[in-house]
Amino acid sequence: MRYALRARALSKRFDGFVANDGIDFSLPYGARHALIGPNGAGKTTFVDLLTGVLSPTSGDVFLGEERVTPLPQHERVRRGMTRTFQINTLFPGLTVLESVVLAICQRKGLIGVWYSDVARQRDEIDEARELLESLLLLRQADTVTRCLPYGKQRLLEIALALATRPMVLLLDEPAAGIPSGARTELFGVLGRLPRDVSILLIEHDMDIVFRFAERITVLANGSVLAEGSPEEIAADARVREVYLGGVERG
Repeated sequence: MRYALRARALSKRFDGFVANDGIDFSLPYGARHALIGPNGAGKTTFVDLLTGVLSPTSGDVFLGEERVTPLPQHERVRRGMTRTFQINTLFPGLTVLESVVLAICQRKGLIGVWYSDVARQRDEIDEARELLESLLLLRQADTVTRCLPYGKQRLLEIALALATRPMVLLLDEPAAGIPSGARTELFGVLGRLPRDVSILLIEHDMDIVFRFAERITVLANGSVLAEGSPEEIAADARVREVYLGGVERG
């Protein structure tokens, strides 16, 4: 099997504290994979290692077949790994369309041109409109970002991530702070994303995880506790004890 993203024996120590301990992880092309675990399990540290926010104490990260362990975060983005955050990182004073055009121009190395005359960037505007339409945001194209409902802001953040044309999309608690109705819309859109984008979802809402993910990795105490299908994870006594609280899932 070919993998979009792999971690091999990935570890991170802070002084005497072991945050991640020898984690092996593989994300196949086209995967819909969730990463879960109790607070303090090491999820954020692990994703920071994958994306280059932190450097590992030992171990390696591979994007496709390339070892990207020494590369900084922006170089991993250029090679196809993009991350959204639990807290929005948007351009509040720009319209939705301007924000996505900016992200596309940045990908193409046209950022100086964008600032000089955005109206002339017809190819980039057409691409941005197509992307917004796929995410059910085209009607809000001319809306200033700060005026968007929060659920739409999360969709815009995903649009900005997709504008980089990622091979791997890491979604860090995309449902955080979103009302239940907007969550349904958000994950409906995510479910329709093309399979050339492999998704790793970090999420606390188990209803979302069990509906969306095809495979789940559970971290506990900085290590992989279990990995398997949603059905296998729901039936795992160790997972129920440390994380699911004994809840049975059908």
